[in-house]
Amino acid sequence: MKSIRIGAGLGFYGDNWEPVAASIERGGVQFIASDHLAELTLAILQKDRQRDPSLGYARDVVPMLMKLWPLMRERGVRFVCNAGGLNPRGAAQAVLAAFAAKGWKARVAVVTGDDVLPQLQDSAEGFDHLFTREPVASVRERLVFANAYVGARPIVDALDAGADIVITGRVADAALFLGPLVHSLGWTLSGVTTEQDLNRLAQGLTVGHLLECSGQGSGGNFGSQGAWQAIPDLAHIGYPIAEVWEDGTVLITKAPDTGGRVNFDTVRQQLLYEVHNPHAYFSPDVVLDMGHIDLKDEGHDRVRLSGARGTAPTDTLKVVAGFRDGYKAEVTWGFSWPDAWDKAQAAQATIRTLLKDKRIPFEELYVEYPGLNSAHGALAPLPTADALNQSNEIWTRLVLRTQDKAAADGFGRLFPWIGLSGPAYTCGFTGLHNTSELLGIWPTLIARAQVEAGVQMEVLGEAA
Repeated sequence: MKSIRIGAGLGFYGDNWEPVAASIERGGVQFIASDHLAELTLAILQKDRQRDPSLGYARDVVPMLMKLWPLMRERGVRFVCNAGGLNPRGAAQAVLAAFAAKGWKARVAVVTGDDVLPQLQDSAEGFDHLFTREPVASVRERLVFANAYVGARPIVDALDAGADIVITGRVADAALFLGPLVHSLGWTLSGVTTEQDLNRLAQGLTVGHLLECSGQGSGGNFGSQGAWQAIPDLAHIGYPIAEVWEDGTVLITKAPDTGGRVNFDTVRQQLLYEVHNPHAYFSPDVVLDMGHIDLKDEGHDRVRLSGARGTAPTDTLKVVAGFRDGYKAEVTWGFSWPDAWDKAQAAQATIRTLLKDKRIPFEELYVEYPGLNSAHGALAPLPTADALNQSNEIWTRLVLRTQDKAAADGFGRLFPWIGLSGPAYTCGFTGLHNTSELLGIWPTLIARAQVEAGVQMEVLGEAA
């Protein structure tokens, strides 16, 4: 029975691609699928595009492929990624230009059509916020991007057309993996109605879900107190690899002689990552029911997966949109013993007084104490003031959120004088002159038919 091996690429923009090379060299993979777009990455890419219209893609794709392409070309490995972000064509052109400088050739497919900003801007109704139900009219004039989560079909088409590298915009993360499986194993994707076909797609979707977060599926970011120390050699972690057969059978493993661990516990932790309802995990291609999944630990970094069940996808797709949402400015500074906590409170109260005296407009003044409650916020219990005053040092981070850029620009100027005229023994002022534009995120739904008719695939470059 035919099978293929597909390896995990990146799990976010800026992730480490060295383990991908190990999967190519020693993992026997035919495909690498790489997820560069975390939920908020499009906001980062939009800021890039505002500075330079030729940008808007995950720029790490160029050095990554410059490193990996010689290994891939030698072994016939193909590469699928969503690094195109808001500008898939720009990403492809950057890759091809870098390749041309080396005398390399490759067929690079570009998938476009996920941009649905015009629909949100022009529609008189619909596109309510997915969770608050607020109408999109409240942010319509401030929208700067809107992208639908597209499924695996254009990726399959690109691979069918002979692409060595496929660069998409916003597609469902797991679709990056499902596309190569459908292409290679002859699975049915469009108009699926049989239980067997839907369950195969569900198995494939589960593969994508397990591999989309790079090393998190092979022992990274693993476990609670006492468990994570058992994961070996994280410095040389091997990213997860899935071997998938025509009938949907799945084996999760990793390249030999790499760090990390693939076992029942590491796989089941990733299985439940970012899952709201395990009986209805929605994707553009299939709705996955995880309730019957069986994981069998075969030892030696091998876990066999079966039992995923699928039902037909819905007639809507998820959209992530971004809108201008004001500005933020932040300052971090510290006070040393003695009375470090009381000094920090006094300085903070002084800043609040100045904000009021100067009538500086703001919507929120967020306060945290690095080393005490930055990770857990209000959920983190603080020691008593007496205990805190015995600390060697107390650090404070103040963040101002405002719709007024001038207010944000001026926030840092409220602080320097504290060094000589405030409570004693302050140090380490950082961020005094940094203003950042804020982009809010607007999740919503769009009719599938409004998107899929505009999705296009084009192959650039030429065969090596």
